[in-house]
Amino acid sequence: MAHRIAVVGSNMTDLVTSIVRMPAPGETLEAPSFFMGFGGKGANQAVAAGKLGADVMMVTKVGDDVFGQSTIRNLKDNGIDITHVGTVPGKSSGVAPIFVDEHGENSILIIKGANNELKPADIDAASEDLKRCDLILMQLEVPLETVYYTIAFADRHGIETILNPAPAVPGLDATQVTKATFLVPNETELALLTGLPTGTDAEIETAARSLIARGIRTVIVTLGSRGARLITADRATLIEPLKVKPKDTTGAGDAFIGSFARFYVESREIEASLRKAALYAADSITREGTQKSYADANEFEKFVAGLGAQ
Repeated sequence: MAHRIAVVGSNMTDLVTSIVRMPAPGETLEAPSFFMGFGGKGANQAVAAGKLGADVMMVTKVGDDVFGQSTIRNLKDNGIDITHVGTVPGKSSGVAPIFVDEHGENSILIIKGANNELKPADIDAASEDLKRCDLILMQLEVPLETVYYTIAFADRHGIETILNPAPAVPGLDATQVTKATFLVPNETELALLTGLPTGTDAEIETAARSLIARGIRTVIVTLGSRGARLITADRATLIEPLKVKPKDTTGAGDAFIGSFARFYVESREIEASLRKAALYAADSITREGTQKSYADANEFEKFVAGLGAQ
């Protein structure tokens, strides 16, 4: 039986423009290409886990527009349980204009839209289904009160949780998130959350341990092309990256977290799951787009087998 994961989080429609450079104020430039795709940190992580074979349900909100209709259809097409995907009358869906340069690096704006309407009452409405989950994934593209409420709900019912504190929110209350099983920030988010510098590996470890001292059991700091660092009360382990030529790094962090969730609920082995997730994220950046760049279980198995043949 597939292990069940819930994602309480956001969805977005990605509006992706390839650029040579960003225009200066008042300047108009021609861009090489444009396409639309499906994104949002919550939906991305849900789709990554679902494509790898996890049984995934999503608690989210869409607007009553064409983007919302397309998002629901996309989640369903990717095998996500949409029972608790609600439509908000009179609200736009979330959208994310994304600009990707010739080196694969991206700059992103987000308009949350209906994602701002995901409330604690929606967690109560989904509570019986959430109680049957092995793991709940959260991010910060929805109201903080809903994130805090979900963490407390999961703690009461003995459900493990992953909180990806992204995008960085200055008002995030560390005392509210100490009951999360895993906290997965990047360096910038870790610095904002702790008020400590994160410019070196030693500083990253010190900042992460300050969170562990407050009660968080496991901190996983994502480092982009430098991999990730797993930090607990008694160890700090570097999760080495796989070096690939990037085509588009958009959604790589979500690929890492979503795939880690899927691997972890099956094995309960943190380090091994992170190492597999690093490979999955590396594979994703060799293709354009966000969710469409994510491999399914068979594709990922072939990718890993190919590494062994090199």
